[in-house]
Amino acid sequence: MTIQTLTSKPDGLPDVADLARLANAFFSALPGETPPDSGSLTPPSPAAAPAVQPLPASAPAPAAGSGLRDDAAYAVPQGYAAAVPQLAAAQPSAPSAGGAPASSPYYFVSEAGRYGELAGSTQAAPLPGVDDRVTAQSFGLPGEDFLRSLLLADSRQPVAPASPAAAPTSQYYFLEPVTRLDKAPDFDRHVASRQHGFDVNAVRRDFPILAERVNGKPLIWLDNAATTHKPQSVIDRISYFYQHENSNIHRAAHELAARATDAYEAARNKVARFIGAGSPDEIIFVRGATEAINLVANTWGQQNVGAGDEIIVSNLEHHANIVPWQQLAARVGARIRVIPVDDSGQILLDEYRKLLNSRTKLVAITQVSNALGTVTPVAEVIALAHAAGARVLVDGAQSVSHLRVNVQALDADFFVFSGHKVFAPTGIGVVYGKAALLDSMPPWQGGGNMIADVTFEKTLYQPAPNKFEAGTGNIADAVGLGAAIDYVERIGLDNIARYEHDLLVYATHGLQGVPGLRLIGTAANKASVLSFVLPGYRTEEVGRALNQEGIAVRSGHHCAQPILRRFGLEATVRPSLAFYNTCEEVDTLVAVLHRLARR
Repeated sequence: MTIQTLTSKPDGLPDVADLARLANAFFSALPGETPPDSGSLTPPSPAAAPAVQPLPASAPAPAAGSGLRDDAAYAVPQGYAAAVPQLAAAQPSAPSAGGAPASSPYYFVSEAGRYGELAGSTQAAPLPGVDDRVTAQSFGLPGEDFLRSLLLADSRQPVAPASPAAAPTSQYYFLEPVTRLDKAPDFDRHVASRQHGFDVNAVRRDFPILAERVNGKPLIWLDNAATTHKPQSVIDRISYFYQHENSNIHRAAHELAARATDAYEAARNKVARFIGAGSPDEIIFVRGATEAINLVANTWGQQNVGAGDEIIVSNLEHHANIVPWQQLAARVGARIRVIPVDDSGQILLDEYRKLLNSRTKLVAITQVSNALGTVTPVAEVIALAHAAGARVLVDGAQSVSHLRVNVQALDADFFVFSGHKVFAPTGIGVVYGKAALLDSMPPWQGGGNMIADVTFEKTLYQPAPNKFEAGTGNIADAVGLGAAIDYVERIGLDNIARYEHDLLVYATHGLQGVPGLRLIGTAANKASVLSFVLPGYRTEEVGRALNQEGIAVRSGHHCAQPILRRFGLEATVRPSLAFYNTCEEVDTLVAVLHRLARR
């Protein structure tokens, strides 16, 4: 292994270029790897090295008259590391009486995991009920204090951490210059997540994929509207299921079947509580929101919509909330009618009122637009539909990870969402339906698990929800969805909503300063989506340029062509935010877009 020596300057301090190089070496290592040559650093001679001195403080650069800095302020420095989370040094946990670690290494995972096997106990067995969390494990990466002390060549004298509420004491982020946007209104970038009820850097440590590097740069995941990443607690919970509980569910006399059934039904209970359903029996597990809408269209829709009837959708809908209704309408001779939107991307309630009439059987509407981020007034939409005698299906695929949902308070007849949009696995989703509706609906698919009795003359079906879950379901990923709900509820959806709203304001402020950039969807009430086009570039070109800097965004039509065509477009670039995103990541996005605009 190469022996590296830190060069000393005349004042005895190590050379800044060497320190920056070594810092980058640390952060180029993947979790669990030893950083290149990190174990063989030769510090300066003790006589030449003074005691550790604090890094020089600097005041923020003054803002330009517009409230934004000039273009040069957005340049991304070589080796920019602002997206790398601060990682606490791994310390062995003292075992508790039950063999479990005294405290969890994860920020929002319970200290006492449900099952003792992951915590070192060989005796613990699964218990029935809702609480089925497991204890997550840490990655063992070095912490900021350790790294800073090592870089300053005196690990015996740790650097005192700055107060969380204090202003930064240095213009450097691990010795590399960083330029920053002025804060958006009511949003202090340095303590933002703590003010909102959690620490974003601590949260980031719970998501192992955020330590990935893309094209040599830290991954900046701004494609959350397409799918969200999974915390370690969810990954561990699924792994635990396959290691200790794997079995088909229901109607078996052996232990593993009982464990799997308990875990699966516990997940159903969690979903019911999460969205405010009246009973777990109103929760049906499916593959995702698309299958959920198709289930309703092919059961309730086939049963209740006929020739001459009308189905209302909005101009904002994902294709999955348009195509199944078109297919139904074509089969039975019904008509699709569309709620228009204004130039900001919000639906026009007055125009919606005009569409409602005695022929309206169903209104199908998104709660949050996947293409624009618009939050629709679903409570008013539902109330008006019910007054006209119509039922309402709400597509919550984009809302459940950002907003608190209560289906009973909304009085929704059906509510659907996908697990992978709320930090759970892919391939699992949910249909909520009012109990009376589910009881009256015919089954969609036939097979095992959904029957009470079968003869060659007739079949008797199980009541809901089993009636709609034919065959072996996605048991493990349903359990993973339950673990994801546990995680989100520990942080708190209200905390998440406040933080993401302010981060969206911050990001909007930054994008509006990019010359020529056009934001699509500017409704006053929005969730964490920023859709835009940049003159002179196709959307896929912008996506590729951002990818070169490690930034993941979606470019294209987002399976929502009608709403983009409402604005004269076929495609947009769509960064979308989650509660693990940061101001530094937004700054990097804005910097790259400024560079593209200057070309």
